[in-house]
Amino acid sequence: MKLKIMRPALASVLAGFLVAAVPVAAMAKDRGSLAGQAGNKRYPLQFQQTEGPCQKAYKEYVAAPGHSAYAQTHLGAVEAFYCGASINGPSQAAAEKQALERCNSVGKKYKLKTTGNCAVYASK
Repeated sequence: MKLKIMRPALASVLAGFLVAAVPVAAMAKDRGSLAGQAGNKRYPLQFQQTEGPCQKAYKEYVAAPGHSAYAQTHLGAVEAFYCGASINGPSQAAAEKQALERCNSVGKKYKLKTTGNCAVYASK
């Protein structure tokens, strides 16, 4: 008699564990992707309600699934601010280095005087 009662109870408990375990397993599977994460923010972003290449670069950085970095100059350091991003690098340090190089090279590309004051604002 006791065995007949225990089987349905045990089955419902196991079914409950299965229902609870499926979302946890799905979350663990997505943990490898960095897409949609802002990562380690070092400074607050300074777009000042503008649309442009820096805001686009930051959005691409956030959407990237791999190690990425976003660098820009501080506002006030120069009249216009520059930025650079590195998407899906081999490591976080490599992405930061490449983002800084891209940010500092903007002045050369547009033949502007820059002081090379770019800093990594966010990386993951």
